[in-house]
Amino acid sequence: MTAYAIAHLRPETVNGAVLEYIERIQSTMDPYEGRFLVHGKEVEVLEGPFPGTLVVIGFPDMERARAWYASDAYRAILPLRTDHIPGEAVLVEGVPAGYDASETAASLRAAAGL
Repeated sequence: MTAYAIAHLRPETVNGAVLEYIERIQSTMDPYEGRFLVHGKEVEVLEGPFPGTLVVIGFPDMERARAWYASDAYRAILPLRTDHIPGEAVLVEGVPAGYDASETAASLRAAAGL
């Protein structure tokens, strides 16, 4: 099942450390088959406040996403971002082909006794 690394970042300024992080991140993702799906694009906010930008990286599965984040190569460059850009990062597994949200609603309805 495809997995995603998603970051909501609020960069204040671009500096040498941030540029070095951007220059080096791809090589940390390559061994885990990670690829950028969203990077460096403006978001179109439709609801609520959303300061900053969004980064989405796709991996073939959660195991490789976790392995990338825990890798020595990525951990070596991570402070270049975290020390200079506030934000949050998460890993999340995608849904399978043919996913139907009504099935999730039915499960939630049953669990809630509704």
